[in-house]
Amino acid sequence: MAARRALKAVLVDLSGTLHIEDSAIPGAQEALKRLRSAPVAVKFVTNTTKECKRTLFERLKKLEFDIAEDEIFTSLTAARNLLEHKQLRPVLLVEDSALEDFQGIDTSDPSAVVIGLAPEHFNYQTMNSAFRLILDGAPLIAIHKARYYKRKDGLALGPGPFVTGLEYAADTKATVVGKPEKTFFLEALRDLGCSPEEAVMIGDDARDDVGGAQNAGMLGILVRTGKYRQGDEGKINPLPYLTCDGFPQAVEHIIENLL
Repeated sequence: MAARRALKAVLVDLSGTLHIEDSAIPGAQEALKRLRSAPVAVKFVTNTTKECKRTLFERLKKLEFDIAEDEIFTSLTAARNLLEHKQLRPVLLVEDSALEDFQGIDTSDPSAVVIGLAPEHFNYQTMNSAFRLILDGAPLIAIHKARYYKRKDGLALGPGPFVTGLEYAADTKATVVGKPEKTFFLEALRDLGCSPEEAVMIGDDARDDVGGAQNAGMLGILVRTGKYRQGDEGKINPLPYLTCDGFPQAVEHIIENLL
């Protein structure tokens, strides 16, 4: 890893780190206010594909988080950017609530398959149609490949198992645009005017949040909330820069030790 520079930016995961569905992580709002008072830029990065950015922003405002909509960078945005760059017409396997972020994208005569978390659409007929399209040469684009995520009723399958099923059946590899891809983190940092060596990532997913950030050159802080399970910190190499109980403790460490 390159030599560390003075910290300029903090990237913060959302689901599992600041909130779980419509409940905030205890102390998270106050910790965010404290982080806001520090001399660092803050950006919120999420793999969520369950809802569009506007709906996610409204959820966070109802939970009284000090967040602006343009501070949220989602894997849906990254996927749209890729579709526009490559001029692809997708079949969108995402929840209906996420479709707003693809408004204006041509979906006639599809030339690509885009897959996120879409429990209402993960049935045999839909998956088989996607499989046939991929066999005919359409690229498979995964918004992300998370194995599972945290809901208020417990852990639930993420899109990863369904992406992997299509990869296996069609003998292909998906292009992944969300965390833990290096390009996702670099794009999130682009408008903050700092390098990865000047940034830290806080998240509840050892592989996608912390491992991905550290592979991009950032520091990674793993929190024991959300989808975290005991021993997760040992599943990545290098190990997390820090593992702590939650977002408030991560903010405390940043302010006391990195600034």
